[in-house]
Amino acid sequence: MDALVTTDWLAERLGDPDLLVLDASYTSKIPGAPPSDPQANFAAAHIPGARFLDLDSLVDQSNPLPSMLPPAEQVAERLRALGVNADTRIVLYEDGPHHTACRAWWVLRSAGLDAALLDGALAKWKREGRPLEAAEVATSATPGNFHPATPKAVVFRVDQMLANTTHQVADARSKARFTGEEPDPRPNSASGHIPGSKNIPYGSFFQPDGTWKSRPAIAQVFADAGIDPARPLVATCGSGITAAVIVFAAHLLGHDAALYDGSWSEWGADPSTPKALGPA
Repeated sequence: MDALVTTDWLAERLGDPDLLVLDASYTSKIPGAPPSDPQANFAAAHIPGARFLDLDSLVDQSNPLPSMLPPAEQVAERLRALGVNADTRIVLYEDGPHHTACRAWWVLRSAGLDAALLDGALAKWKREGRPLEAAEVATSATPGNFHPATPKAVVFRVDQMLANTTHQVADARSKARFTGEEPDPRPNSASGHIPGSKNIPYGSFFQPDGTWKSRPAIAQVFADAGIDPARPLVATCGSGITAAVIVFAAHLLGHDAALYDGSWSEWGADPSTPKALGPA
C-alpha cells in the first residue's frame, strides 16, 4: 500500500477484512483554530466503517507540553482497542484544515506501524458524493493483537535542538509567526523562530483543493525554502502537529526527517533558548 492513497483506491477496497480506516481529526486544541468537536463531527458523518482514533487524547498525559508523543505501548493499546492486528492495513484521514492525519501517521510510526493517508481527506470524499455514515464514536471492535515494533519515527528533544550542528531545521508555521510579525497565539511564548531555521508553511505542499502536490512539486517547495530533504532534516512548528506535514512530505520523496516534538510551545516559552526575528 502506498503512503498516499486516492479516494478511488479507498472506495474500491472499503470492506476489505484487513483494511481499517481511522479518523485522525484533531482541531480542538490548535491555537487560533475555530471551535470544533472532532468526536461530534465523526458521529455526524464519517467514511463507512471508519473508527475514531481520538488524536486529542493520544498524547503523553504526564508531559505539561501540549500534544507530546505518547509512549509506544500507549499507542499500541489504543490501536488494539480499535481492532488493529499485526497485519492490518490502516488508512488515515482528517476532517479539518490542518492535515492532522500526518501527525497520526507519525505517532503510529513511533510504534513501528506504517499507515497510509487519504489524499484530499474527508473533504474530497464528501465533494465527490461518496457514501457517509453516522454512528456513535464508541464503535465496538474486537480487540486486536498489535504490539509495538521498532520505531520508524525520529524524535528530537530540546537538548538535541540546542546542540544541533548537523540537521537542517524546517518550520511549518505561517510566515507571519515565523518572522515575528504576528505574535504567537500562546501567551507565554515569545515571537520568532529558531535561529538558522527555514520557513515552509505546511500549506505549501497542497493544491487548492487540499490534495497533495505532485512529488516534483513537493521537491520544489523544499528547494524554494533552501532545504534539501536528502540531507539530515528536523521539522518544527507550534506544538508538533503541522511539523508532521513536512516529515510526511519528505517521506513521499523517499527521505526520513526527524520531528522536534516540543516545537515552539517549548522553545518559545523558554527564556534561555535563542530566538530570531525576521526572515530566514
